[in-house]
Amino acid sequence: CCSFSVVLKDFLTSPQQEPITFSNRKGLQCILPLIKSVEETPQPIQTKVKGHIPKWLKGSLLRNGPGKFEFGEEKFNHWFDGMALLHQFQLENGTVTYKSKFLQSDSYVTNSQHNRIVVSEFGTLAVPDPCKSIFGRFISWFEMPPQGSWSTDNSSVNYVVYKGDYYVSSETSYMHKVDPETLETKEKVDWSKFIAVNGATAHPHYEPDGTAYNMGNSYGKHGSSYNIIRIPPQKSNCSDMLQGAKVVCSIAPAEKMKPSYYHSFGMSENYVIFIEQPIKLNLPRIITSKFLGKPIADGINWEPQYKTRFHVVNKHTGELLPGQFYSKPFATFHQINTFEDQGCVVLDLCCQDDGGSLHNYQLQNLRKAGEGLDQIYNSTARAFPRRFVLPLNVDSSVPIGQNLNPLSYTSASAVKEADGTVWCMHENLHSEDLKEFGGLEFPQINYSRCNGKKYRFFYGCGFGHLVGDSLIKIDTETKQMKIWQEDGFYPSEPVFVPVPKATAEDSGVILSVVVTPLQNKNTFLLILDAETFRELGRAEVPIQLPYGFHGIFVPR
Repeated sequence: CCSFSVVLKDFLTSPQQEPITFSNRKGLQCILPLIKSVEETPQPIQTKVKGHIPKWLKGSLLRNGPGKFEFGEEKFNHWFDGMALLHQFQLENGTVTYKSKFLQSDSYVTNSQHNRIVVSEFGTLAVPDPCKSIFGRFISWFEMPPQGSWSTDNSSVNYVVYKGDYYVSSETSYMHKVDPETLETKEKVDWSKFIAVNGATAHPHYEPDGTAYNMGNSYGKHGSSYNIIRIPPQKSNCSDMLQGAKVVCSIAPAEKMKPSYYHSFGMSENYVIFIEQPIKLNLPRIITSKFLGKPIADGINWEPQYKTRFHVVNKHTGELLPGQFYSKPFATFHQINTFEDQGCVVLDLCCQDDGGSLHNYQLQNLRKAGEGLDQIYNSTARAFPRRFVLPLNVDSSVPIGQNLNPLSYTSASAVKEADGTVWCMHENLHSEDLKEFGGLEFPQINYSRCNGKKYRFFYGCGFGHLVGDSLIKIDTETKQMKIWQEDGFYPSEPVFVPVPKATAEDSGVILSVVVTPLQNKNTFLLILDAETFRELGRAEVPIQLPYGFHGIFVPR
């Protein structure tokens, strides 16, 4: 294997790439064009293909993310508030077409009809109708919303699959079924109509047979609980949607009125791992946010006085394992992979040591340039890949202070404390060179082959900017990296597509939508060889696209 320096030198001298420099960067470029509103492109347009796109690569890359940030004179405050724009790159016989449509959510339709922000979002509180009388506007702050309308249905985060149907999802009670071919919005689906939860994450996990697992909170007058959900793989009729979903296990928060925020979770062959982190939802503040004139985001805070705790649940029986696993305070949004080995669960995560970065993505901050944007970037915690080991059998006979990790290939430790808890220290899954690329987020693996199993490679975006500005492949055994980067361009989450009947774990391609604020350059779909990380080809789109969040590949 090549060392990192050799790989990077080889990359930098490639004739397809411009040299990369970091030390002479004077202020970050304004990324406003990456978060500007765009028009939808409902009819497919042909892209300009450069290089080579493998003929076996047939299907659609579906992407989700915000695409409209204002209505009339009113602007959203936070990047996450933008209206969901659904993207499709269709690949067939070496050609690529692109189209997009706005999700026809109630939020989008209502805001459009009124030409103003009527529905509150994560970081934006909708103000009362200015056409009402002064008294009417005052009273409207205290009106109870109609049943079921506490949360927006702007499902702008990810595509998910339940029972063979495609949905777009965020983290509220609502999803929307969509047609992956036409991008038409089909049905609005309310989780709470099928199961006693107030929403679910946009990052479910899937068994090979299509059984899906997810997590969702439930809130009541006596507090809240974290719930692990199982959704069966098959529909009993053509319209049963989430029928048959059930709560496998409920977990009580450390504080009933301050549950933790979470964006994803881990799943191995037999266990679900929930990470209870010190990003706290202040339920009283959230419930009263409208009355106080504050957005929901103001009720979510980083509280590092709390430790991070790992909960391990047998996903087949619903049993919560009695072991209490703790670590120092950290924040995590995306897990990489989870697997079992020698009586332990190995959990790989992208971790930040400061969970307050959510508030840095206010749109007024991202619209800055130069030193102003530099200050925001420097105050944003970087995410780095880390490995934790959780021993499944911890009994009273184990000596205090003993490291319970039997795995020779990882330096992560799990030490029994005097009170019977297990204190977990991570191993870094990266070399020091990753710091130069700003850490790593949006991790992906060869999911169909490796999820829940021991694996070697993962891929992600390097965050040398406030959005991803490089693509990175990391070898978990050697910690060596391979890099793709082009000055002035910002790649999105890498999606791995395996070569049919491949034998090697990294035999496949990486797909990433690469956007740019440069007026004389085109957005493009990038295709990398996943093994070598060399560019195979790109499909240029003749229109500007905003930076998005997550997506999936649907093979044809």
